[in-house]
Amino acid sequence: MSEQFSRRDFLKLAGVGAATTAILTGCGPASRYVKREPYMQMPEYNYNGQSTYYATTCRECAAGCGLVVRTIQGRAIKTEGNASNPLNLGKTCARGQATLHGLYNPDRVTDPIKRARGNTAYFNVDWDSATQTVADALKNYKPEEIAFLMGTAPDHLFDFVSDLAAATGINAPVRFGALSMFEARATLSKAAENLFGKAGLPFFDIGGAQVVFSFGSNFLETWLSPVSYTRGFVGLREAKTKKRGYLVQFESRMSQTGGKADEWIPLKPGTEALVALAIGRLALESRGGALPRAFADVDPADAAAKSGVSLETLERLAVMFASTASLAIPGGPSLGRSNGLAVAEAVLALNAVPDNFGKPGGVYLSALAPNETEYHRPASTQEMQEFVQKMADGKFKVLFIHGVNPVFELPRSIDFKAALSGVEQVISFATFPDETALEADYVFPDHHGLESWGYQRVATGSAQPVLSGAQPVVSPFYNTRATIDVLLAAAQLAGGEFATAMPFKDEVEFLHSKLVPLMEETGGSFAAVDINTFAAYFQQHGGWWKLAGALEAPDTADVLNHDLNGEEPEFAEGEFFLVPFVSPTLAEAGANKPWLQELPDPTTTVMWSTWVEINPETAHELGVENEDLVKIVSEFGEIEAAVYKYPAIRPDTIAVPFGQGHTAYGRYAENRGANPADLFGSQMNEAGDLTFAGVKVKIEKTGKKLPIPRLESIMGVYGEALGKEHE
Repeated sequence: MSEQFSRRDFLKLAGVGAATTAILTGCGPASRYVKREPYMQMPEYNYNGQSTYYATTCRECAAGCGLVVRTIQGRAIKTEGNASNPLNLGKTCARGQATLHGLYNPDRVTDPIKRARGNTAYFNVDWDSATQTVADALKNYKPEEIAFLMGTAPDHLFDFVSDLAAATGINAPVRFGALSMFEARATLSKAAENLFGKAGLPFFDIGGAQVVFSFGSNFLETWLSPVSYTRGFVGLREAKTKKRGYLVQFESRMSQTGGKADEWIPLKPGTEALVALAIGRLALESRGGALPRAFADVDPADAAAKSGVSLETLERLAVMFASTASLAIPGGPSLGRSNGLAVAEAVLALNAVPDNFGKPGGVYLSALAPNETEYHRPASTQEMQEFVQKMADGKFKVLFIHGVNPVFELPRSIDFKAALSGVEQVISFATFPDETALEADYVFPDHHGLESWGYQRVATGSAQPVLSGAQPVVSPFYNTRATIDVLLAAAQLAGGEFATAMPFKDEVEFLHSKLVPLMEETGGSFAAVDINTFAAYFQQHGGWWKLAGALEAPDTADVLNHDLNGEEPEFAEGEFFLVPFVSPTLAEAGANKPWLQELPDPTTTVMWSTWVEINPETAHELGVENEDLVKIVSEFGEIEAAVYKYPAIRPDTIAVPFGQGHTAYGRYAENRGANPADLFGSQMNEAGDLTFAGVKVKIEKTGKKLPIPRLESIMGVYGEALGKEHE
């Protein structure tokens, strides 16, 4: 088994029955001592040519999808979805499949290092010195001078730092992620609070609906929980036991979701609230009776004129929405403007027309995870801006960063990098050498997600409360260390309140402390009378979840009594509306994985680069062709990208994917493409989310060409060089 434990010792630790089986297959509390690595001599529980499977949780985003990883002789060779996890039911997205390219990435941070900020040169330090550095940071600064900035995963580390903060008085940890910024989670949560009296993420039962109107929510790509919502879309389309469902997508640039829709409505950017209110009014008028306050002030003819959607189309869609089991969803760029909160409220209120709240095919409030008492959303961009200002003002003397890359993910206008100069000591726990790690004084690398323990709460996407569990599927390849173990050891060295705050010997013992309350819960996926057995089952099943659904029907008594606003947003100066969208293959952290770089974008088939989508008519007026390198200029910055003539976009709109443009992050990502966040300003909507889609830009020709690698045939799609193939 290992150098420390014999088979007899394992059996003593494991107990009897299923827990013993769990231990011997690497799924029990003692499995932390097993060396999962390529073997010269096979251990007793492994056989030559036989695979061993481990249930864990995907860490490529915060959705919490369950994975089952196949290993052979201590090497992870394939990931698949965990069929038992209610969130993804055995499915994964491309990023979940490519997580192995993070595990085996040749550019990982292999040892704890020290460097001068911004300098690629560094030297290694040992873990004793690294732990002492963290201890000195905790001990030598006042509690209010210590800050933690964390990503949206993993949740167990966030819980640990939150508990540490509560016990010692240091600042509560702040969480941020570019995906949550593009999803406008603060706006969705605030809209739910305004309409339903309770903040939280709405859950949209797409699979139970007959008609779905989506206002910018690209739920088949990157929005909230794309794997679970893709399963919902399958339910919408399923025609064996019901009539095939109908999808209408309102957006100015056709996304993958728009490409799968029955109708794509290219409305003018910023008019989504106006269109939603007009549809609501027309739908209620088709039924007769008095109009409620929410829809009384909108003029459908005015909405048609401003949005570019004909009045006849609005009337037809309104009748469709009013006459069947319908669902309206807000999301994406439609919320990332100054009127984003009004859009979210108008679209959510539209669901009052079919009265689908708390009903199959309708809108719910997502269930809280099993060990969660209230919904805790990531920080809005406004909250991040306030955090950055405190850094610049010198209020934070030491900053710990884990799981987030704000130098790349935040707009350059917020200038996180410059604000770091106000912080005396920056300590990163990065697994990869990203832009933020390059600006840190120390990098003490955490394990990769497939080498780690932990759990992730499922915030939305499942009708059942789900806590997805993680365990190492392989032994750590490099000289890395779990961040919780580093903090625990440092707290003991720091002494005082830190030494007594977290009385755990290691990360696994802390995890067990968080699982103990679940043992008293009823109606769960399994039960056990002692924590070791419960933890063994937790790892074996890949988490713990309620067997029954726990979605909450929102309080909708006053939904139609609100004054809903259909005013158009403010845009920064420019000629064309800019629609930035998250790359469905790369997202915010996939550019260092060659599998994802090689995976064609679903609508353009472009790979390995950044492009700008321009309507062919607009391209003709500008005098540009495919692969012309152009400069995109906003009030706040500029980037360069190659032209891709894209007919499924409005002539007054251009679109650029987010995911490339790294200046660090390893050989596959560095100096490739451009980052559209450089074009964003720092304006926020009423909920505090960035108005990333509230920018207008100018296009300038550079006179250069930049070939775009793509899977499609240019000749076949555009007819270029047609008839010249034999020359």
